[in-house]
Amino acid sequence: METVSLRKPELIEDFDSSHFDQVFVCSKAVVSRRIAGETLIVPVRCKVGDLSSIYSFNATGSLIWQSLESPKSLAELIAIVEREFAVHHQQAEQDVKQFLHDILAADLVEARQEVSMAAMNSTAQGEVQSPSSR
Repeated sequence: METVSLRKPELIEDFDSSHFDQVFVCSKAVVSRRIAGETLIVPVRCKVGDLSSIYSFNATGSLIWQSLESPKSLAELIAIVEREFAVHHQQAEQDVKQFLHDILAADLVEARQEVSMAAMNSTAQGEVQSPSSR
């Protein structure tokens, strides 16, 4: 069995600007377990775990992964890492961007367009009111 660890091979300086308007959440097509201080991720393909592609996360990756159980923005993830590990903003930003880049490339997370509460409220009101009732 081959274990693949996501490492920091290069710094992602220009993380796609479109990601600033997105939220990230764990993919439904993976199974994760925390074992001996590490988080192990197994992609599921055709209802079967792909044991040839097991991912192992260190403490920082594990924190980010756990945070992604509910949708989080890039800024939220950076703040979580800053707070938990007491690192400078630039270091947290670099680490989070690199990790997101890696797990997005491996299809372990989903990126979704962030919808503001104001937009949701205006959309909901628009759906309730028909043009004839205005």
